[in-house]
Amino acid sequence: MPAAKPLTVKSIEAIKACNSRKEVPDGALKGLYLVVQPSGVKSWAVRYRHAGKPRKMTLGGFPAISLSDAREEARKALRMVSEGRDPATEKAEQDTKRPAHMDLMPALLDEFVTRHVAVKNRPSYLRESKRIIEKYLKPRWKQKLVKTVTKRDVIKLLDEIVDRGSPIMANRVRALLSKFFAWAMERDIVDASPVVSIKAPSEEKTRDRVLADEEIRLLWMASEKLGYPFGPVVQLLLLTAQRRTEVSDALWDEMELEGNNQLWVISADRSKNRKEHFVPLTATALEIVQALPKIKPAEDEKAKPIYLFTTTGKTPVSGFSKAKIQLDAGILAIARKEAEERGEDPEGISLEPWTYHDLRRTAASGMARLSVPVHIVEAVLNHRSGSIKGVAAVYNRYDYADEKRAALTAWASELIRISRPRASEASEG
Repeated sequence: MPAAKPLTVKSIEAIKACNSRKEVPDGALKGLYLVVQPSGVKSWAVRYRHAGKPRKMTLGGFPAISLSDAREEARKALRMVSEGRDPATEKAEQDTKRPAHMDLMPALLDEFVTRHVAVKNRPSYLRESKRIIEKYLKPRWKQKLVKTVTKRDVIKLLDEIVDRGSPIMANRVRALLSKFFAWAMERDIVDASPVVSIKAPSEEKTRDRVLADEEIRLLWMASEKLGYPFGPVVQLLLLTAQRRTEVSDALWDEMELEGNNQLWVISADRSKNRKEHFVPLTATALEIVQALPKIKPAEDEKAKPIYLFTTTGKTPVSGFSKAKIQLDAGILAIARKEAEERGEDPEGISLEPWTYHDLRRTAASGMARLSVPVHIVEAVLNHRSGSIKGVAAVYNRYDYADEKRAALTAWASELIRISRPRASEASEG
């Protein structure tokens, strides 16, 4: 029998699954095998003899455990064998020290959130991950051990979410489960991920929706009727062109409201690209911010208000889906009333779907049509698209402060013209 060839990353990725389980030896390290399941899932195992009997120990899945890491773990195991020890038995004994209930899905999901999601992600992603876990995963698998979750279980869950009319949420659930099982493999809790070969249930297309001026006018009027907290949130989304979570989670400490150069400073840990971002506050934006109520936690009268938009004083506002329904109803009511006043059929008025993120795109498009240069629009959006490169990018830390203020001021004036026709002569300070 010819000697086995050393495995490489390229050769591992090229290995195809067949109808039966197979083991591919690594010619570079005797005893190390790549195990390929009929499902296509690949994992590592080391074979050896102890007390005269053949033994096998699973190391973990590929690619969560790389080829180099697998060789290192196999060498450790074989070194233990040379010392007269049985690595598989010692590993099993170590596993028994972990309480069984800790491998139930709810407990392990909580551990995943604490040890991984909360440490490596922004607060907005942490909140969304918790919401998905509480709504979709824990109720589904509350008494299920993590090692018993199968590919079929995951597919069935995703199909049901799609069938309920939420294909994009199914994508989000799949993505979170993929990260969860990769984390569990890295910690040697499971040998393989049941999500590895499951594709996203729905194709997500890049949106290019920009609200027309008439839509902006109706939205602004509806947001004024909606009131705090979601009305001002929508208005600041349009005025500042910032991301929804950056606006909804804004902190009072981020607001520099004194003097002649009012700013909103979004810290690096809250911005999507991890870059501190300066947002000039125009007169209209400043007026909205200064009119906001300062809500403290009810049980702590001495506490300082933390969030601009909150109902509890403890956490930022939530419930955007319900607010969107109210906004849409408000827009439609205003449009139909105006149609009726013009002598038109109000039932003929309909509303084209829009999202909160479309407001950011609308603001960017609005500044562009006011002849704001693209690199200034990108600076307002806190994008890193590559328009500014080299030394200029390194020394451009303040990010065109004066130019951004001029761009947002021009856009705010345009919003006033669009949303309040009678005040078209008004100007921003």
